[in-house]
Amino acid sequence: MFVPVSKPLLGKEETALVNDAMKRGEISGLSGSYLQKFEETFAKFCSVKHAVAVSNGTAALHLALAVLNIGKGDEVLVGTFTNMATFLAVIYQGAKPVPIDSEPRTWNLDPKLLESKITKKTKAIIVIHIYGHPVDMDPVLAIAKKHNLYVIEDAAEAHGALYKGKKVGSLGDIGCFSFYGNKIITSGEGGMITTNDQALADRSRLLKTFAYGKENRFMHQDIGYNYRMTNVTAAIGVAQMGKVNEVIQKKRTMAKYYLRAFKNIPEIQLPVEEPYAFNVYWMFSIVLRGRLSGKRKEFMAELKKRGVDTREHFIPYNQQEIFIRRRMVKKNACPVANDFSKDGLYLPSGPDISKKELDYVSKQVAAVVEAITSK
Repeated sequence: MFVPVSKPLLGKEETALVNDAMKRGEISGLSGSYLQKFEETFAKFCSVKHAVAVSNGTAALHLALAVLNIGKGDEVLVGTFTNMATFLAVIYQGAKPVPIDSEPRTWNLDPKLLESKITKKTKAIIVIHIYGHPVDMDPVLAIAKKHNLYVIEDAAEAHGALYKGKKVGSLGDIGCFSFYGNKIITSGEGGMITTNDQALADRSRLLKTFAYGKENRFMHQDIGYNYRMTNVTAAIGVAQMGKVNEVIQKKRTMAKYYLRAFKNIPEIQLPVEEPYAFNVYWMFSIVLRGRLSGKRKEFMAELKKRGVDTREHFIPYNQQEIFIRRRMVKKNACPVANDFSKDGLYLPSGPDISKKELDYVSKQVAAVVEAITSK
């Protein structure tokens, strides 16, 4: 048996809507009925007034910063443990990203560390709802209000996650989502900006499409970008929105199965769901502890031999050699993230993983733990 980390849940619905878009000739990103429908459906899902479709999640992050006029000389506080797209978006704007260490339980940004990092140059905070668990947002929002800072939510992995009953992507000034192939819902590539601010939504729409002029199309109004989602891509997204609640339920069922299977293995630190959170478990992530500490490579290799696909945790910003060499950050700046990231990985977590596959993965993980710890 081979069990992949993830594969998308696709079916006849996606094929039908893509074919319809093709028959209509609505394939570009400038117009098309599925673009509008995807935006409207996703806005409603996130409980926000506006959603703006873009080409991918990184484009959403970059566009959010551009829309907020964050640029050279500005500083942005960013949770260090994330896909580097979050940090790269800040760097694209010429601003300085300032890494914030993680909480040891959720692996999210630790709000208690924010105020000590704020300077006169700080303009925004980017929180990342890592692996589908929302950040503790109340203290983040209180600090942002106190210091007049924007809050951007990187919700690329957290479609449908709740913080105290409210959807992520609706809590800050701007939310950013990804629809890459392994996300909660997918359009292959694609992203979305969410906001309750009409002016921010309007500026997002302007900048994502080269800031074309109103009277004379080619007299551009600003420095814009080609960050459009195509109508064909949006058609896939519309079909996926019909499955989003089903996928979230499947993710939570998967997590419940693993949590029960591994609860008595002390060498595995399991993901949590804090009282304020509704975790959508984008990926079921674990950290190797005790007698397995420092043995991630061996652990993953043994699982691979048994047909179980895995992936390492993200490498924190402060551990990235390209930034250390440029003296943009110090390697030991975020000790908590350094600790769990070096021995972290995630297990097969796809929305269509079967009970048979879950049982197989669980047994193989237990067997590998026993094999390594008994040496």
